[in-house]
Amino acid sequence: MSIRGLKKKQPKTFKVKIITVDAEMEFSCEMKWKGKDLFDLVCRALGLRETWFFGLQYTMKGICTWLKMDKKVLDQEIPKEDPISFRFLAKFYPEKVEEELLQEITQHLFFLQVKKQILDEEIYCSPEATVLLASYAVQAKYGDYDPNFHEPGFLAHDELLPKRVLRQYQLTAEMWEEKITAWYAEHRGIARDEAEMNYLKIAQDLEMYGVNYFPIAQNKNHTDLLLGVDAKGIHIYSINNRFSPNKSFEWSAIRNISYSEKELTIKPLDKKAEVFKFFSSQLKVNKLILQLCIGNHDLFMRRRKVDSIEIQQMKAQAREEKARKKMENQRLAREKQLREEAERAKEELERRLFQLEDEARQANEALLRSQEAAELLAEKAQIAEEEAKLLAQNAAEAEQERQRLEITALKTKEEKRLMEQKMREAELIAVKLVKESDRRAKEAEHLKQDLHEAREAERKAKQKLLDITKLNYPHMVKYPQSSPTDIRDANFDKGSIKLDLKDIDLKRLSFEIERERLDYLEKSKKFEDRLKELKSEILALKLEEKQSGLYS
Repeated sequence: MSIRGLKKKQPKTFKVKIITVDAEMEFSCEMKWKGKDLFDLVCRALGLRETWFFGLQYTMKGICTWLKMDKKVLDQEIPKEDPISFRFLAKFYPEKVEEELLQEITQHLFFLQVKKQILDEEIYCSPEATVLLASYAVQAKYGDYDPNFHEPGFLAHDELLPKRVLRQYQLTAEMWEEKITAWYAEHRGIARDEAEMNYLKIAQDLEMYGVNYFPIAQNKNHTDLLLGVDAKGIHIYSINNRFSPNKSFEWSAIRNISYSEKELTIKPLDKKAEVFKFFSSQLKVNKLILQLCIGNHDLFMRRRKVDSIEIQQMKAQAREEKARKKMENQRLAREKQLREEAERAKEELERRLFQLEDEARQANEALLRSQEAAELLAEKAQIAEEEAKLLAQNAAEAEQERQRLEITALKTKEEKRLMEQKMREAELIAVKLVKESDRRAKEAEHLKQDLHEAREAERKAKQKLLDITKLNYPHMVKYPQSSPTDIRDANFDKGSIKLDLKDIDLKRLSFEIERERLDYLEKSKKFEDRLKELKSEILALKLEEKQSGLYS
């Protein structure tokens, strides 16, 4: 067979992209495949056996529609895309998640979908419950809390709380993380599947959990109500209140549900009860409502019947798996506990070793310090001994100096007494000299007066002699060639001789006065020098006296 023949026999295919909550997959589908063929392919790829909860959803003209299982994929009104996109989501919700969700993959897909609905505010949750749910989500993602590994800021890139809650309270991201971490730290030892199950157990008690809402009207012109379909029945809500239904129809109380174009009729099991009729905006919405009602009703009835062999096997496997996981978790917890104890023991030994090393190091340091202290003390002792010798020597020298100072002080006192005596004598001498000086000054004054009188008498005598000479010897004027000496030698009488003697005495007297005056000046100078010496000696004695007082 040729290659061209093989190509002709290959069936035509089209591409499909399946989007789960956390992944995307692409498949090649045959043109003749029905919706169930594609759905089974996706379930096999995911390893999912609890297929009755899920479906393939797509959006057409703004309405979310589920792919029909019994019709060909391409015959349904789907988007004309390449590849064609479908969302693999939970279509029906269990009444009790812990009893009905058997597989771990089923539980994980529900966890991711419900978590997204809470974050997108499709399911209302109180702020306190959102923090608790966020802590279980963190436990499922990160495992046990470790303060050394999970440092502040490790949740900065995780979306854990609805934006409504963040806007409602004026708290920073760090404050929210602190609150979530406080709960997260208490979930220590909880495995991932257990944390996800705890998350779903809290979420299933929320009023909007598992409810599909549709706008309806009690007449054709007004849309003033909401119709909700969930696992327990059909509920009628006011347009502004999705929490508390105005009216509810449980699946066990509904006899029939039918629609005619836009009109939908709910007939209660009690024939006497009033038939509820309402109108939707489009025929497709009625079909979708009816499809969800049929599926939820089937599951409601199925839960209340004996489980099929397949379900029994799955439950047995789930129990075995849970028991195995429980034993495995216990074993891991035990190993973890032993490992932690071993680590603690190791840390304790390391701490003890470090403490012993530290003590040994301190002991060595103390020994070195004691050796150094001993050497230092020995040096200090030697220095002290030398200082003692030096102090003894200084004491001896000080004693000698003290004795010398005492002797000096005695000498100084004696010298001071002598000097004071000399000073007194010098003062007496000075007084005498002053008196003598005054007396001599007076004598000199008298002598000067006498000299003046003598000179005046001499002048008068000379004048008288000249006058006499002119009277007695007039011829001497005429004969000047004769020497006066000869005339004086020949003719002087007794009076002239007396004048010459008196003149000689005056000269001698002047000479003696001058000599005495010079002697007096010389003595005065010597006396002044002696006085200066005495003053300097007295000052030196006073300084020595002060120094000796300081020494004492």
